[in-house]
Amino acid sequence: MITTLRMILTCRWSARRLQRYLDADPAAPLDAHEIHRLETHLAACDKCRAAVAEHRMIDSALARWAARTLPDRRSIERVHNIVDRLIEGELH
Repeated sequence: MITTLRMILTCRWSARRLQRYLDADPAAPLDAHEIHRLETHLAACDKCRAAVAEHRMIDSALARWAARTLPDRRSIERVHNIVDRLIEGELH
């Protein structure tokens, strides 16, 4: 019972720090003790390791999506046209 409760509390503690750990967020860095505690927990907890894998999969999918999504060429041309017309004083 105590072991299960300890694991639940450690999972909760870990979940609150997981994104900062994965992002290495300079605005909210984890200290060395927190990193060690989190990595130790991840080595023992399938549930939290699965959460890490899910976060990494989402990050990878977003990176691939962002790389493929380019603005429509005609939209860019329209924006250039509007900017040119603004510079030339045709639009107010």
